[in-house]
Amino acid sequence: MKLIKFILLTIIIVLLSGKRIETEEQKLLKLIESGKLDYDVVKVTMYTVDPKQTDDTPLITASGFIIDSLHPEKHRIIAVSRDLKRKYNFGTKVFVKGTGKWDGIYSVEDLMNKRWKKKIDILVNPDFGYDSFAGIRIYKINGK
Repeated sequence: MKLIKFILLTIIIVLLSGKRIETEEQKLLKLIESGKLDYDVVKVTMYTVDPKQTDDTPLITASGFIIDSLHPEKHRIIAVSRDLKRKYNFGTKVFVKGTGKWDGIYSVEDLMNKRWKKKIDILVNPDFGYDSFAGIRIYKINGK
C-alpha cells in the first residue's frame, strides 16, 4: 500500500512540475536527431526460428542465447551480416530507425550467412509475416 501511494505521489509531482519522464528510446531519438551518433545504412529483413531460415539449432543463436520458441520476438534480437560483426559484437545494443513498427532497440545475438553484406535480420514470431526495408539506419548505442 505504501508503495502504491509513493508511486502515485511521484506521478503527481512529475505532472505538476511540468516535466516529462523520457524513455530510453526518446533520449536516443534526441541524440540521433542531433547527429551525435554514428550509424550504418543497411538492408533489413525478418527471420523466424524456422530451421529453413537458420541452422540446425534454431532456438540457439550464434552467441549462445536461448530463444523462447513461443515468443521469439520478445527478446528483441537481430542477426548481423558478417561484414558488420566487427563493429556490432554479440551483446551490442543497437537502435534501428526507418522501419516503422520495427524501429527500436535490439541486441545483436546472431550472425547471418556469409553471402550477405550490410544487412540485418530482425527475429520475429512466425505469424508476423515478412518485411523488407532498404536504406535503414542502425545506431550502435553501447559497445562490447
